[in-house]
Amino acid sequence: MSDTPEQELFSAAAITSFRLNGQFLTIAEELAQPGGITAAWWQVLGAVLREPLPVAGIARAMGITRQSVQRIADLLVDKGLAEYRPNPAHRRAKLVAPTDAGRDAIKRINPHHAVMAQRLAAELGPEKFALTVDVLTTLSAALDAITDTES
Repeated sequence: MSDTPEQELFSAAAITSFRLNGQFLTIAEELAQPGGITAAWWQVLGAVLREPLPVAGIARAMGITRQSVQRIADLLVDKGLAEYRPNPAHRRAKLVAPTDAGRDAIKRINPHHAVMAQRLAAELGPEKFALTVDVLTTLSAALDAITDTES
């Protein structure tokens, strides 16, 4: 029995996504170095730059496990890059927020991040870059819609 066209597309999308994930992680590790942090630390700090979030909220936003976020958040707090704050909505689920040192680490990443973003925009062209982000966002939303992401 052969795969249906939909199965082949699904497989191609998954394999391409796995490759993209690896590529982005490699780039993120390189970009994070000037900040003295890892890609995983950057991911968690980045999630709370605009507003403090509970660990579960960071995990949902980033598509990673709550346990992974908790481990990284604890490390960031130990290193003075983040802090736990009281959560008015939930007494036990404290909010994770960046400290000034955490914000400074992210700022040190920004120049190289800007260069990489510019290089990718030049390679793809601005319209295709925007379309690519839109398609990836749509794909992620569709996968959320057909799977139980809360478990």
